Amino acid sequence: MGSNQLSEVIEATRTVLFDFDGPVCDVFAGHPAPEVARHLADALARHDAALGAKARGVDDPMEILRLAPQGGKDAIRTIEEELTNAEVTAVKLAGAPIQGAVAALEAAQSSGRKVAIVSNNSTACVSTFLMLHDLRHLVDAVVGRAPYWPDLMKPDPHSLLKAAAQLGTRPHDCTLIGDSVTDVEASQAAGSHSIGFANKPGKGRTLGDAGADVVITSMTAVAEALDRLPT
Repeated sequence: MGSNQLSEVIEATRTVLFDFDGPVCDVFAGHPAPEVARHLADALARHDAALGAKARGVDDPMEILRLAPQGGKDAIRTIEEELTNAEVTAVKLAGAPIQGAVAALEAAQSSGRKVAIVSNNSTACVSTFLMLHDLRHLVDAVVGRAPYWPDLMKPDPHSLLKAAAQLGTRPHDCTLIGDSVTDVEASQAAGSHSIGFANKPGKGRTLGDAGADVVITSMTAVAEALDRLPT
């Protein structure tokens, strides 16, 4: 989609919300998600053998977290804590931020807009990465998933609404940059705008069909749109 459309969305935005895994960091680049998922499945099996067996067919750690409440309170507590530990380990091995992400964060701050990260990853995971790469000063708020409440992860709008409240802005004045359909759906549920980040082939159409206001293929495009804003 065109740069004019992106500029229109950015100009109407008072608070820029960044999803974390995708737009800012490739969380499991150095600690593959399927390995983490297998570890979580084993942990879940210790609470509920049948549920653990079901989880062993899942490669996405977040999906195992969504399954965990079926095993009871002890299961969800165990999986939440094991996943958080794995995420913190993973971001230490993830490498540099996504190309263009730092420029986008800097441009959002320089433009006078509020900046938040809203993520299905844990707050500890996001904060560890930001501190490791000296980025924390570019972010006004970090809203990770609500511990022990996986139902509140995106596509639920909980994290977006919480960020907006913390930053004293209306959800309508927020725009979320995310690389998944659940980001777009969370934006719609919150009454916010969305920029779809198509970081893999085929995602552009998927994000567009989901209702993203605009789709980009590079985080650098966000930085450039912010830098072009009238002063």
